[in-house]
Amino acid sequence: MQYVLFGNGTRNDVKPFKSQLLKWIGNKQRFAHEIVSYFPDNISTYYEPFLGSGAVMATLAPKRGIGSDCFKPLIEIWQTLSRSPETLKQWYADRWRQFKSGEKIEEFERIKGAYNAQPNGPDLLFLCRSCYGGVVRFRKRDGYCSTPCGVHDPISPDSFDRRADEWHRRMKGADFVLADYQKIMSQAKPGDLVYCDPPYSDSQAILYGAQSFSLKRLFASIAECKDRGVYVALSIDGTKRTGKHICKLAIPQYLFEREVFLNCGPSMLLRFQMAGESLGEEIVHDRLLLTY
Repeated sequence: MQYVLFGNGTRNDVKPFKSQLLKWIGNKQRFAHEIVSYFPDNISTYYEPFLGSGAVMATLAPKRGIGSDCFKPLIEIWQTLSRSPETLKQWYADRWRQFKSGEKIEEFERIKGAYNAQPNGPDLLFLCRSCYGGVVRFRKRDGYCSTPCGVHDPISPDSFDRRADEWHRRMKGADFVLADYQKIMSQAKPGDLVYCDPPYSDSQAILYGAQSFSLKRLFASIAECKDRGVYVALSIDGTKRTGKHICKLAIPQYLFEREVFLNCGPSMLLRFQMAGESLGEEIVHDRLLLTY
């Protein structure tokens, strides 16, 4: 379900892609096809400077794309998927076997301890697939990963292998870069599209980079892109409690031409925080802002 507050709401028909590779807070996998349906028909180069789970990029499967993030272990995963998917599969299989070799919480904590001793892509890959609720969280003071073990067993290596093969095919047109979003967005040219999915200021303060993220700085980069003829789509805080609470943001006037709200269902982060309690009317709508 989606509703448009201004603009004509023109959209394309995009087939859903449901095979999730990484579990990640704010993952757009379930409704990435709806986001992509609002993208321009002709895109020269697609940029996604807050790559996260990569769900929107994989759904679009661009002929030419640049995926980037400032979180080194995450980009290590994407670069390995692109350059050596067999290595990525081995990373997962090795840690899955370790996880299954003993008491699962103890083995999970052992893998998490290895990550916290030296943050790296291989350990993060398994942690994000096996942690509680798929919510990978990091301590503000020192970046310590504090997510507990999940209640369900992670998918088997065979299942992960099939997903890795499919994602490798979908991402074959993309390069992956460790960089700040501002640097990447400055490279976009007229006819390119930048899709931004930054940390949400209303709900994601416990996530990596969210504590120091500046929405004002991002809006300045978006304005510069728009002035150059670059298309920009931005996913950001929308509404909670089935529309009863609108997340207030200082959005510059005239920066965006259209605003769409997409139904995300119950909040993943809230479900984690409430530890299985009823969510009541805690239905979340994401706000999708478009400069075109």
